[in-house]
Amino acid sequence: MSPTRRTAVAAGVFFLITEIAAIAGLVLYRPVLTDADYVLGAGADPRVLLGGFFELILVGAVVGTAVTLYPVVRRQHHAAALGYLCVRLLEAVVIVVGILSVLSVVTLRRNVAGTAGTDDAALVTAARALVALHDWAFLLGPNVALGANSLLLAHLLYRSRLVPRSIAVLGLVGGPLICASATAVLFGRYEQVSIWGSLAALPVFAWEVSLAGYLILRGFAPAAASGGDVPTGPVRAELSPA
Repeated sequence: MSPTRRTAVAAGVFFLITEIAAIAGLVLYRPVLTDADYVLGAGADPRVLLGGFFELILVGAVVGTAVTLYPVVRRQHHAAALGYLCVRLLEAVVIVVGILSVLSVVTLRRNVAGTAGTDDAALVTAARALVALHDWAFLLGPNVALGANSLLLAHLLYRSRLVPRSIAVLGLVGGPLICASATAVLFGRYEQVSIWGSLAALPVFAWEVSLAGYLILRGFAPAAASGGDVPTGPVRAELSPA
């Protein structure tokens, strides 16, 4: 297997892991996100802790896609590739903020709830604030940042023909659509975890899954992947003696 083929497979696997880990984390987080009195329960909740573990896997996979694809797509357009790398890393950082907020609720439930002199109303308020922080992180990370980096990567893949353009079009459509949906959520048009939010996320989901499958099964288009690097520094003319 050539280095380029190994890169394609690795990127495809990382994309699949992001989808699986994101869905698992959201499902396992559900009790702490939907139950206002969750923090008043007894002891640590293994479900939420497992959700945090899957979210950490998600962070690693997000970084993996960025680092793996950057050396390939930089050959097409260095500035756009660098933008993809930076926004993808920003998405990972914002996800970490969401993880910390949810795990902080678990800490309050385990160490504070039920102890003598605890103000339950204040505890619930603190937990709701941490959940709100998670919700905003979820909106800005796996929605706004995801939409932006999907658009950048899809643009690079579309113009380079590293993958079929039909796949890249899904990213070109899905990226702006999920950003538009995040804007609607920001202004209170609907909840981010809702039917409308899920419908808006479908094109990006289809983009990442189809891209992952193609990279694993087929790899990059050979002719496009073998292109030379785009010069990134000053061009120097060398004069040879006559």
